[in-house]
Amino acid sequence: MIFKPVTFHGDSLDRLRDFPEDADSDEGGHELYRVQKGLDPSDWKPMPTVGAGVREIRLRDAGGAFRVIYIAVLADAIHVLHAFQKKTQKTAERDLNLTAARLHQLKPGLK
Repeated sequence: MIFKPVTFHGDSLDRLRDFPEDADSDEGGHELYRVQKGLDPSDWKPMPTVGAGVREIRLRDAGGAFRVIYIAVLADAIHVLHAFQKKTQKTAERDLNLTAARLHQLKPGLK
């Protein structure tokens, strides 16, 4: 089995490492490992407003909801575009804009 490498953009790796223990890089890392194996994460949803093929891994702990947004449909790697704590029901516009900007830097014209 061939595993795609995981590439982190901007501060997404640092942000993932800053998640609380129950929703930290262990759980997030496990979910990304599932994606590397060609499987879906345990809890995810598509993010078509950001771009085609972009997905959101949903993590939860007693402190709240945390998200890891990535794209895995590109041949070279799994690209983690953003990781953050979600504070409201709707994803904050600044988080969506940052993710879209990183996607555009990765592949200009991809949307």
